[in-house]
Amino acid sequence: MDIIAYLKGEKSVRTGIATEELGDLLKRDDAVIWVDIDVRNADDLNAAEKVYSDVFRFHHLTIEDCREARNQPKVEEFPDYLFFIVHGIKPQSKTSNFKTKELDGYLGNNFVVTNRNEDFRSIEHLKRQLENNPRPFQKGAAYLLHQILDKMVDFYMPIVDDFDAAINELEDRVYETDSTGSEILEEIMDLRRSVARLKRISTRQLEVLYRISHGEFPQIPDEILPFYRDVHDHLLRITDLAESYRDLVSGLFEIHFSVTANKTNDVMKFLALISATMLPLTLLAGIYGMNFTNMPLLNWRYGYFITLGVMIMIFGMLVVYFWRKGWFGK
Repeated sequence: MDIIAYLKGEKSVRTGIATEELGDLLKRDDAVIWVDIDVRNADDLNAAEKVYSDVFRFHHLTIEDCREARNQPKVEEFPDYLFFIVHGIKPQSKTSNFKTKELDGYLGNNFVVTNRNEDFRSIEHLKRQLENNPRPFQKGAAYLLHQILDKMVDFYMPIVDDFDAAINELEDRVYETDSTGSEILEEIMDLRRSVARLKRISTRQLEVLYRISHGEFPQIPDEILPFYRDVHDHLLRITDLAESYRDLVSGLFEIHFSVTANKTNDVMKFLALISATMLPLTLLAGIYGMNFTNMPLLNWRYGYFITLGVMIMIFGMLVVYFWRKGWFGK
C-alpha cells in the first residue's frame, strides 16, 4: 500500500505515510491524498479491505468488485465518492495477444484510491513525475485522477500503432505467391479477433468517460471537466481507429480469397492448356493404335518418324498460338 499526500499549507508532497495516519489526513481540508494499493497477494488484499471498510467506509459491493479481477467498465455515484472501473492494456510480444488489466478506484473530494492487481506504467510514471512536480496534487483530487486516466489511455496508442503495422505487413504477404495460405488465414483470424476485442474494450469505456466528462458528478469541478473531455476524445479516436482496422482486416479476408482463387484459376488454366496441347497428339496416337492392316505409312520404313514429327509440329504450333494469346507465359 502506497500512500502519497500533498499538504497545501506546507506546499510539499509526503510519501511513505503509515496507514494509521490516513484517518487524520482525510479530515484535513488542505490535504489531497492518493492511496495506491496493489492487491496481488492475500495479505495486501485483506489490508486493503480493512482500510476500505474502516477508514473510508466504502460500500461493501464496491469492495467486492475490487476483490474480483474481471469486471466490466463502469462508474457509480455514492454520496461522498465515485467508484469506477476502467481497463488498461498490457502489450505482449505478439500484437494480437495483448491483454487487458483492470483498475478499480474511488474519487472523493480530497482523495483518490486506486486498486489494482497488475503493474500500470501510467501509475508508475505519474509517481515519478510527482517527485519533482506536485502540480497534479495542487489542482485537486479530480485533476490527479485525470492524470492517471490520461496516461492510461495514452498507452493504448503503441498497441494501435502495432495493429497498423501488422495489417500493412499482412497486406503485403497476401500477394506473395510463395506464402502459405493457411498460415496467413490463421494470422488474419487472430488479428481480426484482437481488433474486435480492442474495439469492444474501448467502446465500453467510452460511456464511463463520457459520464465523467460531462458534469454528471459533483466530485469533478467544472474547471476540470475539459481535461476529462480531452481524455474522452483520445479514447474516441482509438475506438474509431479500431473500427477502421476491423474493416481493413475484413478486407484482407476478401483479398486473400481473391488471390487464392486467382492462383487456383492459373493452375486450372495451365492444366487445361496442357490437356489441349496433348489432345491432338492423343488422337493421332489413338488412330495409329487401331488394329487395321491397310493403314497409311503403317508398313513404310519412315512412317513412325513422320508421324512423330507431325505430332511434335502440332504441339509446337499450339504452344506458339497459346503464347501469343497470352494464355501462359508473358
